[in-house]
Amino acid sequence: MSAKDEAKKVMQASLEHYKTELKSMRSNRANPAVLDSVVVEVYGSQMRLKELGSVSAPESRQLLVSPFDPATAGAIAKGIERANLNLQPILEGQTIRINIPPMDENMRKEIVKQAKKKAEDAKIVIREIRRKFNDLVRKQKADGVLTEDVMKKEEKAIQELTDQFCKEIDSLFTAKEKEILTV
Repeated sequence: MSAKDEAKKVMQASLEHYKTELKSMRSNRANPAVLDSVVVEVYGSQMRLKELGSVSAPESRQLLVSPFDPATAGAIAKGIERANLNLQPILEGQTIRINIPPMDENMRKEIVKQAKKKAEDAKIVIREIRRKFNDLVRKQKADGVLTEDVMKKEEKAIQELTDQFCKEIDSLFTAKEKEILTV
């Protein structure tokens, strides 16, 4: 596998991680992915919320958590409170209802700022991958594995991948920013 193909694979994984981070950021609509990071203490260990129940959005400003085991409902509600998401779970029998409060302007700007920082971090990771694979290609040239021409082509291809992935990150951020700022 060429350095370009390996770099593309690693950059794609980094982009997928960034997409996952964006999904878990709060927007104006109820999004079940907001609870993906919640860890709950049950059965004597720490477990992710999605392993303990299903999360749905029956309305645009409400989440509903249905535990697989009804006995864990109280622990799930406590786990959501401890997650510092500014959400108040309401225990209703065997389900947990979470009303999503509307965001004020300052909160929106703060979340956009967080999204921008995550975008910059993702681009830094992409550029670090570029540096690593360019170093690999230069080392292969120094070891006599690659010729000068092939090295230059690989470096150019890696740079094109870097530009492509950075552009994709920017477009994902722009879409998320628009979603967050929409009232």
